[in-house]
Amino acid sequence: MDTARIEEVVGDFVHLKKRGTSLIGNCPFHGEKTPSFHVSVTKGIYKCFGCGKGGDSVRFIMDHEKYNYPEALKFLANKYNIEVEETELTPQDTEAQNAKESLYIVSQFAAAFFVKQLWETDEGRGIGLSYFKERGFREDILKKFEVGYSPDVWDAMTQNAINSGHKLEFLEQTGLSIKNDNGKIYDRFRGRVMFPIHNFTGRVIGFGGRTLKTDKNVPKYVNSPESEIYHKSNVLYGLFHAKKAIRDLDNCYLAEGYADVLSVHQAGIENVVASSGTSLTVEQIKLIGRFTQNVTILFDGDAAGIKASLRGLDMILEEGLNVKIVSFPDGHDPDSYMHHVGAGAFKTYLENNRKDFILYKANVLLKDAGDDPIKRAGIIRDIVESIAKIPDQIKASVFIRECSSLLEIEEKILLSELNKMRSAKSKKSFESNQRASTSNNNPYLSGSTDPLGPPDDLWDDNAGLAEQNAVNEDEPQEQEILRLMLAYGNIMVSWDQNENLYIGSFILQNLSDVVFKRSLHDKIIKHYWDKAEKGYLPTEKDFIQNPDREISELAITLSTSKYQLSENWLKKHLIYVKDETMDLKKTILGGIYHLKKNKIELIKKGILSELKSEKDPTAQEDLMVRYSNIKRVEKIIADFLGINILE
Repeated sequence: MDTARIEEVVGDFVHLKKRGTSLIGNCPFHGEKTPSFHVSVTKGIYKCFGCGKGGDSVRFIMDHEKYNYPEALKFLANKYNIEVEETELTPQDTEAQNAKESLYIVSQFAAAFFVKQLWETDEGRGIGLSYFKERGFREDILKKFEVGYSPDVWDAMTQNAINSGHKLEFLEQTGLSIKNDNGKIYDRFRGRVMFPIHNFTGRVIGFGGRTLKTDKNVPKYVNSPESEIYHKSNVLYGLFHAKKAIRDLDNCYLAEGYADVLSVHQAGIENVVASSGTSLTVEQIKLIGRFTQNVTILFDGDAAGIKASLRGLDMILEEGLNVKIVSFPDGHDPDSYMHHVGAGAFKTYLENNRKDFILYKANVLLKDAGDDPIKRAGIIRDIVESIAKIPDQIKASVFIRECSSLLEIEEKILLSELNKMRSAKSKKSFESNQRASTSNNNPYLSGSTDPLGPPDDLWDDNAGLAEQNAVNEDEPQEQEILRLMLAYGNIMVSWDQNENLYIGSFILQNLSDVVFKRSLHDKIIKHYWDKAEKGYLPTEKDFIQNPDREISELAITLSTSKYQLSENWLKKHLIYVKDETMDLKKTILGGIYHLKKNKIELIKKGILSELKSEKDPTAQEDLMVRYSNIKRVEKIIADFLGINILE
């Protein structure tokens, strides 16, 4: 836990930027374009102020990778080369322990089998390895990507896996093995060179297999089917090997195929991924967006293919990413062009031929339209539609200005068209939200006679509603007390006659007459009491790492804030702003007194209510004495807090 630094663990999955004392980025747990995901290096925690998720390094891996606690610990141990001692399990025991894990295990087994076939068998070296060497691939690149060969035998891999203790059901679930109508089992990828597909953390989840036969009836590529561990729309080939370079260079090259990725790596450019021959998806774009806001698309030099691809790239703009294009001479793709000109010239070509997507699209389409005014009008509208997808207003206005010159049309006309499109989009979005809010899925509307509020039977009576309101009123004050206790409880102070007093103990003593209304808050206070009575004051970290998820999540929420005091107050304006630590006694008492003030209000209301119904003069006098005493306490608290009492 101490070794797994939060910024390193999260940084493998999220593109983080420094802001003040925190690191921020786009949350990996929900779609967002404005960062609300904060990482506190000093506290070792993350918190998203958009969706509310938070935790430490282990919790992040559990949530992101859908691991249980032991699996997350093993993942982190492996990342930091920490040996985890455990009872050795047979393959069969491991498969029985976790069905999903078994899919990973058989996929890794198959990858190792294919690699061994490529390098250590006559068929693999004579057919598979010869193919790669003829295409100019170096051995280190092939080994880096664990490229392999599946022998041209009906069920070689399947039988080898079964003989090694793996179950056929998992081989079938991953698509490695297929059972035909006659019950015959055969290998899906037989007679192909194999490209294992790794997930974000480096585990093999699927395969792409290329045939080396010239028979046109045999598909050139065969890919793994969807499975519990492989969802092609959520995967980018090569991302595991590229993620560090993408983050370091703040740019991602996006190619089309497996061989493209290998060739670009061979040219010394590691920040490259591929969509594995599938159409680009929003999920894949968001995956790139975790590391960089800059994408460079590597287009084949096929004019028809380029125009078809252009139509699908607007969604990259819609996700707020900056898009550039590099197209290769006709007849070449990244793979063929790299081997044609060599690594050095290829690298130079990429650097010198990057063009902004919008301007590139305009040039390509205008060339196709020629002098046809109808076609040009359609193209202009198409270009403006692409610009309308860009969420950044400043960026969009720059493109409008540049396209005005390129398209030979007045800027104000383009702006007018842009505004129309955005207005139409906003209206459509609003109407969609309106329909959603009035659907039967709304629990407040379903079965309710009053469309403005909850069903009448939500509360048993008015007293129940009043009690709930009291809980809600106290919640901010209760949470503030807990925040102060977690943040400063272990600090020793000397206040008045109390020498060498811990702030945590001081808070507990001053809350001995207070019952927290919210059960979770009361649970934390009782936990603190129990530990203190045993001679130990819990730290903020104890609560953050508490096995009770409710407690840990609240502790994280209380320990983080999306707001930070700007250093410009002092640097630029010479204004020194005090923080709460300058006078901790005032800060702590302020928190306690604000909570007690709320409690006093409730006591006063209770006494006044009793007075209205009480007929006995003696009892009335007792109530008046109690009311006078509580008013005196209220005055002391109000004076401390600087509050004027109007009644």
